[in-house]
Amino acid sequence: MIEAARSFIWLNARVLEQRRFAHLFDDGPGEAVATAVLAYRNDDGGFGHALEPDGRGPESQPLHTYTALSLLDEVGVTEHAERACDFLTTITHADGGVPNCLDTGHDDLRAPWWQPSGDSDLLVTALLAGVLHKMGVEHAWLDGATQFCRRHLEALTKTHPYEAAACVRFLDHVPDRPRAEREAERLGKLVREQGLVDVGGGKAHEGYAEGETHKPHDYAPTPDSLARRWFSDDEVNADLDALAAQQQDDGGWTFPWAAWTPVTTYEWRPIVTIKALQALRAYDRIS
Repeated sequence: MIEAARSFIWLNARVLEQRRFAHLFDDGPGEAVATAVLAYRNDDGGFGHALEPDGRGPESQPLHTYTALSLLDEVGVTEHAERACDFLTTITHADGGVPNCLDTGHDDLRAPWWQPSGDSDLLVTALLAGVLHKMGVEHAWLDGATQFCRRHLEALTKTHPYEAAACVRFLDHVPDRPRAEREAERLGKLVREQGLVDVGGGKAHEGYAEGETHKPHDYAPTPDSLARRWFSDDEVNADLDALAAQQQDDGGWTFPWAAWTPVTTYEWRPIVTIKALQALRAYDRIS
């Protein structure tokens, strides 16, 4: 499995994903990953340049910045987080949340589902706050974002898969662990009651592409995630069996959402291939 994936990555991936694969599976240097990530940084401290493939164009965006922070955290590099927080401060609303997408005036350079709403977005704010807590960052932006996430989580009665997955990433790392565990338990009940997890033959959520469902490993990519408690051992094992079986003949995995411009197919597949391998390794399916 690893050998086939290695061939796929070297034949198809961006330099960034090649460096990530080398670091994660071949003892490559983390500094090379950080260098590749920083190539996407802008002078404002945020990140752009299609780091997250569905947002094209050079401008800094919240999701690009989250992706950059996650990758820097993956290799233990934290010194660039403060500048990223400074950028986030410039786009944050009075309630402490950030928008899902900034209106840069270039509608043709982003996926149709990247639509600026003008409001604070729980999904993106939770992702950003979660990774910054994981990195151990202290910044005024994070204080306000944490309070925003807590307020909205406590009031949450209806959600969707991507938002729920982002919220549990926040809960996995936010301080006050007893409170986080209580909120995660309540969130898990919402996920199960509202049918937001596919444990076999599930239908895509309204507005998603056919087959675009969230599996147990999407909520709990590692066994120590709070979301692991939402699923039985049988459900997790069946999910991991299915994930392993989805490796394609070329050694890579593919994705269920729409490819709105051709390049995204080539950029997303290496990313989801690494994600699949990380989940399988976290659950001891591969060494």
